[in-house]
Amino acid sequence: MTDENQNQDESIIRDKRRIDPETGEVRKPKADGADAESAPEAGATAAAASASPDADAAGEPDADAPAEGEDELTVEDILSAAQAEVDDPSAEHLADLKRVTAEYANYRKRTEANRELERERAMGAAVAVLLPVLDDLDRAEKHGDLESEGAFATIAAKLRASVERLGLAKFGEVGEAFDPQRHEAIFQQHSDEVEVDTVADVVETGYLLGDTLLRVAKVVVKTPA
Repeated sequence: MTDENQNQDESIIRDKRRIDPETGEVRKPKADGADAESAPEAGATAAAASASPDADAAGEPDADAPAEGEDELTVEDILSAAQAEVDDPSAEHLADLKRVTAEYANYRKRTEANRELERERAMGAAVAVLLPVLDDLDRAEKHGDLESEGAFATIAAKLRASVERLGLAKFGEVGEAFDPQRHEAIFQQHSDEVEVDTVADVVETGYLLGDTLLRVAKVVVKTPA
């Protein structure tokens, strides 16, 4: 009887409060039969877990910050490295510089050649208008109209001198070899006096402006018999 009464007097007290009085955290429901003494430990664990984000955030390294042992580059360092590359370029950069220099030199040559060609073409178009006038002067000279020192002869001399200063040159003379690139044969004569095709007479003078052919010469050609 004494033992039974003693067992009845020893009752178990369970703390079923939802708020932990020590930590102030909300307790999670536990299975029946769990020891009440584990509640404070659970509350402490929850408190540590709630405090862990701040701790992790405080301990997480900044991605933008330089790594340990790595020096942060400054503007002076970058400028110094660039100046060092200029003073002592690498083999790759030196090869690129030579290539760019060669390309620029070729481009400048092509530009100068094209500019000169366009200048000759424009000048040739302007001078071509005067070719019929020069033909009239040649005909007048053949008829002896330019032998006197009159006004007509003076004007003819000035006009010819002006076009020569522009670079206009005439070709097509009696006795020179026939060149199909520069001469146009309007008549052929067989002759025992020549061994190759030769200009026998010039009907219309040809003209060059620099390296540009403005007009071929119309000629009579002697061919070997």
